[in-house]
Amino acid sequence: MSRFTNRPALTAAGSALVIAVGVTVAVTASARTAVTATASSAHGRSAQGRPAHAVSLRRPPGPLRVTSVTPGPGTSGVNGAGAVRVTFSAPLAAGSPLPRLFPAIAGTWARSRNTATFTPAAGFPAGTRVTLTVPGGAAGVKGTSGAALAARYTARYTTGGYSTLRLQQALGQLGYLPLTWVPVLGDAVPPDANAELSAAYRPPQGTFSWQGDYPASLTARWRPGAANVIDTGAIMAFEADHGLTMDGDATPAFWAALLRAAVTGQRGAHGYTYALASKDSPETLTIWHDGRRVFRSLANTGIPVAPTADGTYPVYERLRYQVMTGTNPDGTHYADPVEYVAYFDGGEAVHYFPRYAYGFPQSLGCVELPLAEAATAWSYLSYGSLVTVG
Repeated sequence: MSRFTNRPALTAAGSALVIAVGVTVAVTASARTAVTATASSAHGRSAQGRPAHAVSLRRPPGPLRVTSVTPGPGTSGVNGAGAVRVTFSAPLAAGSPLPRLFPAIAGTWARSRNTATFTPAAGFPAGTRVTLTVPGGAAGVKGTSGAALAARYTARYTTGGYSTLRLQQALGQLGYLPLTWVPVLGDAVPPDANAELSAAYRPPQGTFSWQGDYPASLTARWRPGAANVIDTGAIMAFEADHGLTMDGDATPAFWAALLRAAVTGQRGAHGYTYALASKDSPETLTIWHDGRRVFRSLANTGIPVAPTADGTYPVYERLRYQVMTGTNPDGTHYADPVEYVAYFDGGEAVHYFPRYAYGFPQSLGCVELPLAEAATAWSYLSYGSLVTVG
């Protein structure tokens, strides 16, 4: 009987030992159970007042990670005026370094919880390869917990090309086309550099309208959203006004100047001129300016062995006076003084040349006019003006 009466005493003693020492002693299996219960209840708080089990569950923060980037890495055709966003796995610390862009452009970075956003003042031009770098390591981006981005993160994307439709819209608004363009309600582009750049990538909605009454020889050549000879003439007129190389190509220099002019509303200096040299008998030259017919005269085109080429061409050179030289069909040479010269196709030009009569083929390819009429025509035929022969 004594072994049964002694067991409770031993248990009580074990319990007393647990109370005295804490959770460091266990005598029997039942005592270990008691210790666990005691540690989670009677002794459930540490000296600092925190739950005792919280110490064993706390882990150091994991490294900061980049979870998404906009524009996406490796993408092309990107609107270079858009914002750049980098999202992290945790909120960013206030003093944390920010991502960097190359090429560097004007703009501002802003933090909002776990996202860093770059808003450009005037974004990247067409065809730019952009590199985004997020600094990592000890001097890199850090979260509010102190966790850092383990290593540098790099992503690249490429901006798209500018829209031919937007080129036409801007040239129309600035008076370089025989059409006007009006945006739909609420879709106008504000006079802001980055807004104009964004529209160059993604043109707004709107409507083109012919400015006055032009003949079918011009209207049939118009292609909204597609390059055409009307665009070429307008580009050359713009280039002439802005001191650019007059090649009729929408070069990066042209686009930069066009976007600046669109922001300031700088309209063309000469209005819009179109000329039609008709080979119907009697031959004539007719000119329209800003939507109305302003000039008509008898004219001479090329003789059958040296005809004036049919087609539509922009004026690329203007001379008040010149001595034209060349070879006659019989092999002899000529050196003829001419006035009010507007070249439109190679060596072919509208100009004054003295003749007994006008209205039928007499030239070696040029469009000849009487003196007073040539002076009037020349005043309208500015750089980029289109001349149709046919």
